[in-house]
This record gives sequence, C-alpha cells and structure tokens, in this order.
Amino acid sequence: MANKNQKSRGLGRGLSALMADVVPESESSDQPAKPERFLPIEAIAPNPDQPRRQFNEADLRDLSESIKEKGVIQPLIVRPAPRNGGQYQIVAGERRWRASQLAQLHELPVIVRDYTDVEVLEIAIIENIQRADLNPVEEATGYRQLMDRFGHTQEKLAEALGKSRPHIANLLRLLTLPDEVLDLLKSGEISAGHARALVTSDDPVSLAKKVVSKGLSVRATEALAKKGNNPTQAAKPKPKSIKEKDADTRALESDLSAALGMAVAIDHQQGAQAGEITISYKTLDELDDLCGKLSA
Repeated sequence: MANKNQKSRGLGRGLSALMADVVPESESSDQPAKPERFLPIEAIAPNPDQPRRQFNEADLRDLSESIKEKGVIQPLIVRPAPRNGGQYQIVAGERRWRASQLAQLHELPVIVRDYTDVEVLEIAIIENIQRADLNPVEEATGYRQLMDRFGHTQEKLAEALGKSRPHIANLLRLLTLPDEVLDLLKSGEISAGHARALVTSDDPVSLAKKVVSKGLSVRATEALAKKGNNPTQAAKPKPKSIKEKDADTRALESDLSAALGMAVAIDHQQGAQAGEITISYKTLDELDDLCGKLSA
C-alpha cells in the first residue's frame, strides 16, 4: 500500500514542481534563486539517505575557491530536520555545503521547503541526474528509479528534465545488458553507442570483449551484432509460404503498415485461429516510436 501512495503523491505533485527547487550546482549562474534566509552552517546537515556518496575532492576545492571569491550564489534547498528541532536537512545542494565548509563560511543562503521523506528522495535522484559527470549507466539508473519508485512515465521524465523521450528510452534499454558489459560502459572502455548496438546481440558479453580487444567502431559493432557473433553459423532462411495471401490479409498488412510507418507481415495459419504478425524496424528510433505506440 505504501508504494501505491508514493506513486500517487509523485504524480500528483508533478516532476516540474520538484524540478523548480533543484538549482544548478554551478556557482556562475546568471539568474540565481533568491534565498529566503541565511542559516548557520552548523545548523545544516546532509541527508543520510542521499544516493550520491562520492564527491570529487578536486572539484570541491575548485568550488570552494569560487565561493571564497563570490560567496554561495545559489541557495541550498533545506527542510526542517525530522526529529531534530532547530536543525535543517539538505534537500539539494550538499556539494555547495561541503565546499562552503572548506571555505570556512559561517552561514549559508537557503530556501526552506516542507518536504516528506519520499519527496526528498525523489529530488535527490533528480539532482543526481542533472550532474554533468554521470556515466550512461548512472543516468539510466536514475531514470529507472524515478519510474519504479514514483510511477513517472518516460514522457513525463522527458518533459520535466528537458530530455528527449528516445534519449531516455535508449538509456533505459542499456540496463538490460549483463553486468559485465555495464562495467565496461561505466569504466569508459566502451561507449554508449557500442552498448546500444550490443543490446541487440545474441551474446553481448563476447561481442563487448571483442569490441575492447580490437578497438571496433560503433558501426562495426552494429554490423557484428546484426550478423551474429558466430559468422560461420548462417541463419536458416525462412521457408516461403506456398499459399498466396488472400486480399483481406494483404489489405490488413497495408493498413497496419500505414498506421505504424513500418513494414508489417501477417502469416495466418490456414484452417486455424492462430498466426504470426511481424513488424520490421530499421533504426532504434523506429523501435522507440513503436514501443511508444504500443505502450499508449
């Protein structure tokens, strides 16, 4: 029951409303948000459930030097700390808080919001997705968390986060790859383009190792994925149907092809109620469009 309530809450408030409070990490924004007040830095604490655990020390020092010179331009988003009166918990802006400690600031500009634990987690995930240094697997995992935990659709994510739906769909598809392949993607040994090609492979792990060892291009990887990892194992040609399709079947194929914008073939078993329908796509974008139409 809790999960259902969480999803209803997320959809009710809407991602756009939450996004309005996730301010940029950069301290050089031309239009910073106006703080509601200043709080002593010792009265502010990070969220213990923050999914981001690692902060680059060099980046923090650079941000600290900027803060020493210009101050904290973008205010932190905080909420009253649960079970700790007079204290505040960071909702968005932990990186600025850490850099401000290095800069030995005594108070910080904040905007106070009365968010629930669920909303704080949702904003933390959104803030993580906005990071410039995310690898494709981390970004895809963030989208998947927002969809699974809060019931957001790809369309809602694309609209609120300023991404295209095919971009989100392509990244989510990467999560179907084996962990061994995802590790290569996270380490940068293969690119997102390679990984997208591997999604269609019968043996993505073997092909991924071949990509790394031979330094294959994305185009070469796509060709091998289509051909199969074992070039000596030729695909058996599908036997052509001896029976000519009737006019009604051909008309239905034509109508479906026009509606989907893709080639559609219907193979109805003679004298039976069953059969097969085949939809052919030429690109991953066409597959995304098809998935969107079928999901709707």
